[in-house]
Amino acid sequence: MDILWELQNKLKAYGIWIIILGVLTYFVFFTINGDRSLFKYFYLKQEIATAKKSAAEYQKQKRSLEEKVKHLSNSSLDLDLLEERVRIVLNMAADDEFVLLNED
Repeated sequence: MDILWELQNKLKAYGIWIIILGVLTYFVFFTINGDRSLFKYFYLKQEIATAKKSAAEYQKQKRSLEEKVKHLSNSSLDLDLLEERVRIVLNMAADDEFVLLNED
């Protein structure tokens, strides 16, 4: 009976510290490993950087295509560019021309 009494007194004395340690452990664990944790933050930060990089590449591609389309508009029609595009798309050449194919 004396052992139970002593255990109960120690539990009363250290019980609040055990509860505080448990709550603190809970919050530290989910700060590191939860849905809104530090690991998830760094992962999403990397994803955003990758997305911005690919968006910049697509913007560059878009500007290049807009430049080509601008030369094909009615206001500033570049006949050489138009002829080049027609030959590439239709895969045609004139009878008196030689076609050199690139291996790439």
